[in-house]
Amino acid sequence: MIINLSMKSHSALRLRASLRTLQLCALLCAFNSLPALAGGKKAPPARPAASYTVFDTHPAEHVTLAIDPCTDPKDCDFFRLPYLRHSLIPVRLILTNDSDAALNLDEARMQFLTANGDKLPAANLDDLNRRLFSLQRAKGTKIPLTSIPLHHAPIDKKITQDDQDFGFSSTTVAPHSTLAGYLFYDVKDLDNAPLKDAEIYVKTIRTANGKELFAFTLPFNKWLATRKSSAGDRSKSQ
Repeated sequence: MIINLSMKSHSALRLRASLRTLQLCALLCAFNSLPALAGGKKAPPARPAASYTVFDTHPAEHVTLAIDPCTDPKDCDFFRLPYLRHSLIPVRLILTNDSDAALNLDEARMQFLTANGDKLPAANLDDLNRRLFSLQRAKGTKIPLTSIPLHHAPIDKKITQDDQDFGFSSTTVAPHSTLAGYLFYDVKDLDNAPLKDAEIYVKTIRTANGKELFAFTLPFNKWLATRKSSAGDRSKSQ
């Protein structure tokens, strides 16, 4: 049955429909803005490097570097993806520059030295993407002048967001300031205790005029000992 509406009632219906559309748009806009407003937790603010368990200070250069690894998902639940589940250990590097000159990290090497002396570079975004996501999501292209498909796995948005939010925001450390960022190290092929007797070795940090700082050595054993001691204290109190 077709009901003929009067012009007045038809206009009223159109007005109500328009209002509903506006309300729906407002709800959708609010929903889409949620990631920007509450798109995951924030990492704890970086403290001066010397306040962390493991740090290395160069008094003559007035620079201190510290590490703060995460081996429990509850301690770094602000990440959007489960890196630890995929044998990617997040390590926060904290650099405090108490000198009067800026520092440059453009050529810095921040390596994970295993107990056996192997050097592991920090994973880049492609490395993270390959580990966390299947190549089934790769987009195929062709090498020019051939029919051979070349697959490129697009970097997942959550990886780039984590890098923007929790990685190093700059490669310049201003005088009398602290800069921190998370790096990820692939320990899949190491034993069940990858941090034992391992260390982070940092070299090729330069001053603004090009002078290279001495290398920094940051052993994980001290951090592991502190964690073990804290766990023992908790078990005694229970």
